[in-house]
Amino acid sequence: MERSAQSLLDRQHPDGYWWGDLTADTTLEADYLLLELWMHPPVNGVWNPLHPGRIRRALEAILARQLPDGGFNIYPHGPSEISASVKSYFALKLGGLSPDDARMRRLRECVLALGGLQAANSYVKINLSLFDLYPREHAPVVPVEIMLMRDVIYEMSSWTRAIVIPLAIVQAHAPKPAPAGFNLDELITPGVPLEFTNGDGLFSWRTLFLSLDRAFKFWSSKAVERLPVKAVRQKAIKAAENWILERTKHSDGLAAIYPPMMYLMMALDVLGYPPEHPEAVEARRQFEALIKDDGHHFFFQPCFSPVWDTGIVAYALGEAGFDQSKGMHRAADWLLTKEVRQKGDWSVKRPGVEPSGWYFEFANEFYPDIDDTAQVLLGLKHARSLHMERQRACMDRAVQWLLAMQGSDGGWAAFDVDNNWSFLNAVPFADHNAMLDPSCPDITGRVVEALCECGVNPALPAIRKGVEFLRRNQEADGSWFGRWGVAYIYGTFLALRGLRAAGEDDREAHVLRAGEWLRSVQNADGGWGESCASYDKGSFVAAHSTASQTAWAVLGLIASGDTTSESLHNGVEYLVNTQRPDGCWHEDLATGTGFPKVFYLTYHMYRDSFPLMALAGFLKTREQAA
Repeated sequence: MERSAQSLLDRQHPDGYWWGDLTADTTLEADYLLLELWMHPPVNGVWNPLHPGRIRRALEAILARQLPDGGFNIYPHGPSEISASVKSYFALKLGGLSPDDARMRRLRECVLALGGLQAANSYVKINLSLFDLYPREHAPVVPVEIMLMRDVIYEMSSWTRAIVIPLAIVQAHAPKPAPAGFNLDELITPGVPLEFTNGDGLFSWRTLFLSLDRAFKFWSSKAVERLPVKAVRQKAIKAAENWILERTKHSDGLAAIYPPMMYLMMALDVLGYPPEHPEAVEARRQFEALIKDDGHHFFFQPCFSPVWDTGIVAYALGEAGFDQSKGMHRAADWLLTKEVRQKGDWSVKRPGVEPSGWYFEFANEFYPDIDDTAQVLLGLKHARSLHMERQRACMDRAVQWLLAMQGSDGGWAAFDVDNNWSFLNAVPFADHNAMLDPSCPDITGRVVEALCECGVNPALPAIRKGVEFLRRNQEADGSWFGRWGVAYIYGTFLALRGLRAAGEDDREAHVLRAGEWLRSVQNADGGWGESCASYDKGSFVAAHSTASQTAWAVLGLIASGDTTSESLHNGVEYLVNTQRPDGCWHEDLATGTGFPKVFYLTYHMYRDSFPLMALAGFLKTREQAA
């Protein structure tokens, strides 16, 4: 434990924060080539990219992750996935690889075996349609007119609205050319229609939205441009432009995440902002900051995670007894500078609530994150600023903000309240599996724990409603679903910690069942591991043991009241035996979740921060027993 703590303290930034790499799949590097083609289109049919060296590095990074069957996966050790494979094929071909190259042949065969271009998701088709590489009439339309439909955009998840609003601006304009002779016809499966299919019957939300999709395409057609409705479209585009520009203020890029930042650059381009315009310059600067190239590895980070990493590490160090270190004082002071003090999108449904909370990144004022806020409060339980009066006031505001952000179902979501219009999942461009931001057990568990640790009375109705949400949403096998971490191990550990903090008796049946479930899925080596495939199956899928998931299971067992079982001891032994001499752990699986079934994340600090938390928690049980 001491080696682990010292390793983390040694990695603290002088300003007080911790920040680990955040990596994903090849779709980020592939989308970068798409962006470069948009921003620097072919001249006389010939594409001469502005950054050929960087594009070459991106292509190398993509090829390094090609699987033996030719395809590309969306999580380490996962199978080839159609959308990632199509995007990679597009990027590699655009970057100069011949379709006759053996690697391209294997990739093409894999794509066709997975259903061809027609089987890719909506965002792949939309992106390709921006260059007429997929028929626009068969790609879903994101109507910019949604900006005029009162607050409908706020019924979509925060990340969805940040993606689709700049994308709607782009899609409302004419496509740009691809290089002369460039197409993806070889990826089309013969005999399979390009248009949307509907298996939901005549009377369904899906049928309605497909009809609306056709109506919006007619609205956007050239014939309609001669009618008065053209003025409506221009009004909508202006509203969308104002919306995205407003949200670049006090933020490291639009929503501070990759897809909106990419579409922002494209939107500014079609709106006529020259490259030297301050908004365009800043958008490019923020986007390119996501690139990491150390000469050995090249990749795009989907965003930055310093507030999140700092909250977790500070709590882990505090649990390990390092409360009084200078590093903890610096961490507290830095976190206090990141408190949100202005209203963002969340205030549409909570207009009278005083702003507070924390975001995930270095700067993202419009989007404080409920999960981050809870974790930072836990970290500030141990990390003490040299200005404690300021810290207490900050924490009090954050507690009140969390209480105000509770959903009507008793749970907490990531960014918004009651963001659960389930029929929106039938919208044609909703197949990224994250159209909504409903309450989930993992965040609810962490929020309940944080509130109780900050002195909120467990008898308070908000806490009791949170506990009831957790009871009501327990799976039949005793586990809980984890929305933001992989997957049932993550949800179960956080639900159990929330229940324990709220005073739930560890003899209650739902707590006992959860502990027994954790013991039942332990690997033979004493650790725990879970595959991202759990999301596809809808239940636990085992994987080889990882440090972070083993730590979650150990913490979950302790929270369930298990302090003596062989399973618990074996889990701790696994962490002890797999620790490296430098105090760190190795981990090669993605244990973070972006969009279930679609996009996964590898948090490179999870493998070290959560094991420290687990070892500290176990040693506390020994002290208490003594």
